[in-house]
Amino acid sequence: MKIYVRERLKVQKGVEQSRFLVVAVAGEGLHLYAGHLRKTELEQIAKDVGADIVYLEPVHEDLKKKEAGP
Repeated sequence: MKIYVRERLKVQKGVEQSRFLVVAVAGEGLHLYAGHLRKTELEQIAKDVGADIVYLEPVHEDLKKKEAGP
């Protein structure tokens, strides 16, 4: 099982908000009801269910503009 996450874009250091956004879960038997989780929460869930966490790379600003089109 894999849990795909990315860092939230609007969270700054020192702010008490969850830092990671769950994007997708591959496999069976896990339903996440919280979209935003802290890293320690993700690691604990992954450990308990035997899943791997996949950290997605952020998209560069130039690519975002190119994908949006004219």
